[in-house]
Amino acid sequence: MGAGHGHGEHPSLGPAPQRLRVLMAVLVGPLVLATLVGLVLLWPDGDLEITAPGVEVQRGTAEVTEFVPCRLAGGREVEGCQAATIDVLSGPGEGDSATAVLPYGEKAPKVDIGDRIIVSYTAGAPEGEQYAFQDFDRGPPLLTLTILFAVGVLVLSRWRGIGALASLAYSLVLIAIFTLPAIMQGESPLAVAVVTASAIMLVTLYLSHGFSVRSTVAMLGTLVSLVVIGVLGWAFTRVGHFTGLVDEGSQYISSVAVQVDLSGLLLAGLVIGALGVLDDVTVTQTWAVWELADVDPDASTRTLFVRAMRIGRSHVASTVNTLVLAYVGATLPLMLVFSAMSLPFEIAVSQEVVAQEVVRGLVGGLGIIAAVPVTTVIAALVAGRLVKDRTAGTGPSHRA
Repeated sequence: MGAGHGHGEHPSLGPAPQRLRVLMAVLVGPLVLATLVGLVLLWPDGDLEITAPGVEVQRGTAEVTEFVPCRLAGGREVEGCQAATIDVLSGPGEGDSATAVLPYGEKAPKVDIGDRIIVSYTAGAPEGEQYAFQDFDRGPPLLTLTILFAVGVLVLSRWRGIGALASLAYSLVLIAIFTLPAIMQGESPLAVAVVTASAIMLVTLYLSHGFSVRSTVAMLGTLVSLVVIGVLGWAFTRVGHFTGLVDEGSQYISSVAVQVDLSGLLLAGLVIGALGVLDDVTVTQTWAVWELADVDPDASTRTLFVRAMRIGRSHVASTVNTLVLAYVGATLPLMLVFSAMSLPFEIAVSQEVVAQEVVRGLVGGLGIIAAVPVTTVIAALVAGRLVKDRTAGTGPSHRA
């Protein structure tokens, strides 16, 4: 989270009056308390019930140093088989040289000398077959891309970029240490997702955009929209009979962690996934209302709402399109499979693996649609009040 929409504070609007700050505290206080209680109650204790697979497989990283003949099953060569000598960089046998079986076949990925790869290690496998290619190690290029991203954020957003990056780091750490372990422990995915979204929203909005009334307004608009998404998502995942068993990942989880509610994972992902988009919409609308109030101190609350809604309509049109296309893109390879099978569109889209993305996109879109008027109303009421207080304190000479 942490869209860079901050335009700085407007001293001309003046500080929020005491009664407004008290009202905001009354609205936010229960949310903070409920979030803390949820974190305490749902925090994983580390006792995960994982059913180990039949053969224990460990993973590590390695670098390919040379290609060698591939000998399997007691030293016999297998036609077409490929193997390589590797330097084990991490994991079992770190620091040693070993032989790893490489993928082979017409569609197999091409491995070159010097490539960093991820290898699987099976202790009980025959000699020469213990290490096998799993995937390419994409850590270094991903690290480079992450650094470029961070530099870009800092160059454009300057000191606010630090808050945005800190917010992003906080969100990822919270998901890693709380959300995933709590779901794996068997807690309700929806409850965990709601607490996660609330904890992320409370910290990142203020960290990215400053501790101000504007940030609080954006947070309230986000909260209402998340409620809409949660209710609609819950209703349509039940009506649609979603099972959660749609891919190899979910099927693997169902075999090693039977306590996980797979059908609830769809809803959990929907809530958390929509949070970042809602942040963008609610912050933009709130900041737009503040800008309009600052340039036209005579504008009424209704005028501020009407003008900001013109901005919001355009923003919704582009954001909803972006959200839906992102979910469509996620299922594009599968849609190609259905196309090759000549499945009618209405049957293809009803397949759970596609239908769940449709639900995510449409429910998320409805949440965005709700976020614009809700946030704009709250922002117009608050900004209108600040404008009146400013006008009353400065008199008619203000506009001069």
